[in-house]
Amino acid sequence: MPVPPAEFSAALRRYAAGVGLLTVRDDIDDVGTTVTSVMSVSADPPLVAVGLTADGYPAEVLEAVGSCAVSVLAAGQAILASRFSSAGRPSARHLLEGVPWSRAPHSGAVLLDGGVVGLDCRLDRMVEAGDHVLALLAVEGVPVLREDAAPLLRLGGRYVDAPEGR
Repeated sequence: MPVPPAEFSAALRRYAAGVGLLTVRDDIDDVGTTVTSVMSVSADPPLVAVGLTADGYPAEVLEAVGSCAVSVLAAGQAILASRFSSAGRPSARHLLEGVPWSRAPHSGAVLLDGGVVGLDCRLDRMVEAGDHVLALLAVEGVPVLREDAAPLLRLGGRYVDAPEGR
């Protein structure tokens, strides 16, 4: 018998995960969403996987555009994670007013200047996974890398700053 979804979710809330912001630039606007399921897949070639809601707009736009950026959020950026996880959110640029950001060189997507890491990515493929899709992303560049910054984590359904000393 499969594990009930509520029990599964409760169990995984005990697993601390880094928090990222996935952004896509299309012809109309910038789209962004908070992700807590970023996984390193391969170093050669450099690949990461990101879990997205299968029927969500970010997955649809990513598949259509074929490129994106992933900003790993730093401690103290919980408000950004909350902004991009709410339903019916406006353009990514509106949610980032007052927050320093730049465009990723390859994808043209928004990258946070104050994040821990910024990955400039090309979509390799989408893999169906239940009510989500895994977007396998080929990393084309790492334009942001702040080794002195502590990451933001999600634990117990809340955003928490990683302890000092990382």
